[in-house]
Order: sequence, then structure tokens, then C-alpha cells
Amino acid sequence: MIDRTNDSGLYSVVTTIQAPTRSMRELVRALRRVEGSLLVCGDRKGPQVYPLKGTELFTLERQCRLPLTLPRLLPVQHYSRKNVGYLVAMSRGAGCIYETDDDNRPNAAWKMRNRMIRAKVINGPRWCNVYRNFTDSLIWPRGFPLDKIRTSGTGKLRARGRMTEVNSPIQQGLADSSPAVDAVWRLVLDEPIHFNHADSVALQPGVWCPFNSQSTWWWSDAFPLMYLPSYCSFRTTDIWRSFVAQRCLWEMGGRVSFHTSEVVQLRNPHNLMKDFADEIPGYSRNDELVKALEEQPLERGLDAVSTNLMKCYERLVQRGFFPTKELKLIRAWIKDLVRIRQGRPL
Repeated sequence: MIDRTNDSGLYSVVTTIQAPTRSMRELVRALRRVEGSLLVCGDRKGPQVYPLKGTELFTLERQCRLPLTLPRLLPVQHYSRKNVGYLVAMSRGAGCIYETDDDNRPNAAWKMRNRMIRAKVINGPRWCNVYRNFTDSLIWPRGFPLDKIRTSGTGKLRARGRMTEVNSPIQQGLADSSPAVDAVWRLVLDEPIHFNHADSVALQPGVWCPFNSQSTWWWSDAFPLMYLPSYCSFRTTDIWRSFVAQRCLWEMGGRVSFHTSEVVQLRNPHNLMKDFADEIPGYSRNDELVKALEEQPLERGLDAVSTNLMKCYERLVQRGFFPTKELKLIRAWIKDLVRIRQGRPL
């Protein structure tokens, strides 16, 4: 059985194979201030225990014992195990899910956010490097097409009017020190980055910017869009998810938004050349992927979100971004969402 304590409010989800890090200890302290809870998803390499008050560990064995379809189908040793944490949080009645990684420490600006925000609405260019709103440095988010960096990295962002109230069920907070950038930037330009304080921005339909899983807030309307694909590389799973989520969000009347830095990344060791190799599918095909999503007709309204999610992945399978076996996992994800919405005992 899944414990249903804290049946509303905020849950945070991470996946890790490590013991509690400094970042996780500070995250738990921040969550405690807003009555939030932390769910930790382990993997084959561990951990078997997680001695940090205010957290709950789901080992690989515990994940597979849950009365859900997806956990037993997900590959092991893959970031997509995080999907199990999302489902558990939803089953406990979470109103908001905050996802992050075990090397991201909340800074002084970290706070519980609201779905309705005030932001500048950006209506162009088609590929919008939102980092430009927060720094003059030459930097771009991981997943941004390399051939768009120069054209999208100069001048001002085109905002429509003044600050306005925006329905934003998906919100990305930036990270200081070691932001979510690609291996090209790290190999060539790597330096500590501290973003300027600036107004939040939200993207109009038709405007794209990748977002990642480093410090991201999700509200219930967008929960089905949290699905992380499995049959792609570790460095593309959250990025390709972000493109699918943005496309579906347009049909829901929502906007993705970006805030000034709210965490500091104390980055775990990485092999940058391995990161580079894992990112090659994105370097070569991200623009092609969003074009495929733009061409896919979707249904309007909140009730169509799971249907639209499936349509997007079916299109991407047809175009060779994912193998057919990805669809089996998405069907399992949707089946589990239906079970959770119906309130069946877990």
C-alpha cells in the first residue's frame, strides 16, 4: 500500500543512487518551511536506505512492488525511474510537484510558487533563448539548437506589453554556478554563472525554449506531461519531454514560464565527452523534432491532455525519434494516471 499522508500540497521528487547530499539536506529544510515532502527514487545501484528526516525512499524493489503498471516496465539504471516518484506524488493528492536533482541546493530566493504568475509574455523569436533575459553572457539552455544560438542570442526578447497575469502550470527556475547547459558550452566556455534578477518570462504558443528537470514546478493540469521517455539518452530525456509538454500546453491554454535563479548547482562529476556523445541526437534533431510536433494536430482543452500526449509520441515514433516500444510505456503511464484519478486503492 502507498501511504497517503500529506494528501495535498507540495511534493518534491528526485532520483539518485547516492546517500543524502548537502543539497538534499538543504532542500528538505526548505520544504519543511512550506509543509512539503521529498520522495526519493533509487535504482539498481542504490541507495537502500536514505537517512534524512522528511524524506521517503522508494528503492527499486519497492517501486516494483507498487500496484502500478509502469514501474515494472521502466528500464533500470535510467533517469526515467523518476516517473515512479511522480506517480506516487499524484496518488497522494499533490497539488504541485517540484522536481530537482540531488546536486541542486535551494538559494535564498527559493519559495513555493503559484500556478498563476505575473510575467512578461514573449512572442518571438520562434527559438527563444530565455537565458538572455537573465544575463548578458554567451550562454544557452541545454537542448537549444546550436545553429540558432547566434541569431537568438543577440538583441532583446520581444515581450508583448507589460507584465501580465499568466496561467503557467509548468515553471522552470534557473540555477546559479553551474546552470543546465550542454556539453559544447562546458567544453568551450565553462565558467561559473550567476544570473541577474529579472522579471519572469512566459512563452507564447509558437515560441520554443527547452526546459529541464533541474528545478521545475508542475501543477496538476500538467501532471500527465511529466512523463520522461526511456528509449533515448540520459541527456535528451528531459529535453524532449519539454518539447512535448510545451506543444500540449498550448492546447490547454497554459504557458511555460521561467524565473530567475532559485537553486545553486553543486554539480556532480561528469564525463563531458560522454555528455557530448549523449547529446548528439539533440544537436542534430531538436529543430526537426519540434517541427514534427508543430505539424501534429491536437485537441483543445484540459480533458484531452493524455490523448494529446499519446498523439505526440506516436508522431515522434513515426519520425524515428523513439522506437515503437516507447509507446508501451506511455500506455502504462496513462493507465496508471487513470487508476490514480479514479482513487483506486494503491
